Amino acid sequence: MTFVIGVDVGGTFTDAVLDDAGTVLAAKSPSTPPDYSRGVLDVLGLLAEQLGMSMPEMLAQTHHIAHGTTSSLNALVTGNVPPVGLLTTKGHRDSIYIMNVEGRYLGRSPHELQNVLGQAKDHALLPKRHAIEVTERIDRDGNVVVGLDEDGARAAIRALLDDGVRAIAVSLLWSFRNPVHERRLRELVAEADPDVFVALSCEVSPRIREFSRNATTIMSTQIGPGLRDYLTALEAALRENRLAGPLLVMQSNGGAVAAQEAPATAISTVGSVLTGGVVGSVALGRQLGHRNIISTDVGGTTFLAGLVVDGEPVRDTTTVINHHPINVPTLRVDAIGSGGGAIAWLDAGGNLRIGPRSAQAVPGPACYGNGGTEPTNTDANLVLGILPERGLLGGRKPLSTELACRAIETRIAKPLGLTVEEAATAIYTVQNAQTGDLLRKTVVEAGHDPRDFVLYAFGGAGPAHCASYAAEIGVSEVVVPLGPVASAFSAFGLASSDIVLAAELSDPTIVPFDPTRAERDFAELEKRVLDGLGRQGVRFETIELHREIDMRYTMQLAEVTAPVANGPLDMAAIEEAAAAFEERYAALYGKDTGFREAGIQAITFRVRGTGVLPFSPELPGVPAADSADPSGAWIATRPVCLDIRGGYVETPIYDYRELRAGHMLTGPAIVEVPTTTVVVPDGTTATVDHLGNLIIRTNAARAIQPARTAVTAGSAS
Repeated sequence: MTFVIGVDVGGTFTDAVLDDAGTVLAAKSPSTPPDYSRGVLDVLGLLAEQLGMSMPEMLAQTHHIAHGTTSSLNALVTGNVPPVGLLTTKGHRDSIYIMNVEGRYLGRSPHELQNVLGQAKDHALLPKRHAIEVTERIDRDGNVVVGLDEDGARAAIRALLDDGVRAIAVSLLWSFRNPVHERRLRELVAEADPDVFVALSCEVSPRIREFSRNATTIMSTQIGPGLRDYLTALEAALRENRLAGPLLVMQSNGGAVAAQEAPATAISTVGSVLTGGVVGSVALGRQLGHRNIISTDVGGTTFLAGLVVDGEPVRDTTTVINHHPINVPTLRVDAIGSGGGAIAWLDAGGNLRIGPRSAQAVPGPACYGNGGTEPTNTDANLVLGILPERGLLGGRKPLSTELACRAIETRIAKPLGLTVEEAATAIYTVQNAQTGDLLRKTVVEAGHDPRDFVLYAFGGAGPAHCASYAAEIGVSEVVVPLGPVASAFSAFGLASSDIVLAAELSDPTIVPFDPTRAERDFAELEKRVLDGLGRQGVRFETIELHREIDMRYTMQLAEVTAPVANGPLDMAAIEEAAAAFEERYAALYGKDTGFREAGIQAITFRVRGTGVLPFSPELPGVPAADSADPSGAWIATRPVCLDIRGGYVETPIYDYRELRAGHMLTGPAIVEVPTTTVVVPDGTTATVDHLGNLIIRTNAARAIQPARTAVTAGSAS
């Protein structure tokens, strides 16, 4: 017996999925900030209970645990990071504060971009006294022009250590062409104090462009020590409980890495909890035969959306946090603070807004009874009858309708002149509209037609809203992954992940270029990846290597990644890559927007290596029904309001555990699952498939209506 476990630590709940040769179990438990490891052990204990064994017995038979953590992302977003130092080339310290022109627009909403007078570069990553220059210079070709002044470097290191700095980022000019000075600085830091954490830009982000490389290295240094300490303590606790296999950590690129390796490039773990659902969608899509998927996850804090196109997740090379660019390969996942715990509030103009602030696990929504007083999506769903009064997690998390009504009445209903029920419906409506708006950005702005996709909806709150936000963008088929995974689908994705490592190197050149130059770069990158895979401590079924180049039209800023064929390179392979770049560029920016006559530049070469693990969980089949009639799963009816114009309607409630493959439900209906609730609106149907998933056919004609994301005084919709 060999188990594979995925653990997804969210802001509100910690989810876990266990696969045992086709038997899949799931568990859910409240997260435990600030020590999230307690929540991990809690949810593992729940899995062990389902197996009828102790946690040590279960972990002793576990091949590996794949873990996605919010700790890195939360630390950066909130600024809860320790002081770090920066060593950089003399004359270039202020790059991180000037932020180029990017500091005025990166990560800003359209509303913020229009407010030109209100824009400011007010997100310095570290105080200037912690950014110290050292004398050295390497030129664009990697030649040492000025050697490293080691005495001056020792003085700079001592100044940082004397000021309480325990982590140092090293980012020197052109170090990605020649890292000799950065590596020597690491040795000098170790001479001064071997316990100080050091990150080098040549290892974290060996890409051209000084500002983004500096920012990436500094932010990786900020979270590296905390991630190291968290994973060290967690792995020690798991070993005490007899964990046999390795602890793996999910990365932004959609693959895992050994826990011991993760802190060195800590920034790569920032999106780990964001990508699990996309990876799970790829795995389930293979079972269901879906190649184009919109992956949506509504958790306690955020709404996440990613794409799978032709069976592969859509990837990106850069993301943005706190207005700073982060240079790490990642799955493209868009996010807004619009989860089940997102707080409903009124802006200065009396408009109803949802999020981005969240009630989180503590105190949680008002209806949790843990001291929260601000209304959330969860409170609205309880008032509307979508959630059962007996509570969540099969009744282990009781809910109070009285507290939910009080919060909505005080903060929303009275100021807007609405009844509590009208205000709750408005919250539900705005939630669906703004998630629909994000999906338009995710799908349409990426050059795709939503009607060509199936939408997957998961997370604790996703199934309650998915039919509405799918209709907003014109998607007619929604898959709610249920069966044993239900709202723990992101954890299923973690358990389904392989180990993925990426190595990259900027080496700007003009197309066409000498194939031997590219072959040399790719050979170096492949060696790095293979060496890294060899350090993971697990056996692979196979290893897959993928080559790619970030290209751009000469003098443009927009870079687009193009695949490169494996094997010996020749001029034909380079031209094929350039043609792929132009095709992708046109798909993103429109037909005939490219201009080949300007020339094409190859900027960054990259190799992505996937170590395919021997265990890949699949959802098991469920028993088939004798007929389409689901009456055997009927529990009762209760008043449910999904539209203020129709008011409360007596709605049949079904117990998911009694549904079978082939059962069909006609909306309006509610399906209760121990860890989530599915809304089947009026005018839609839902069918249980052979894996136990609920397939909802929506009225996509609603998508022609413009989205409305604000409710003002005197309006109930």
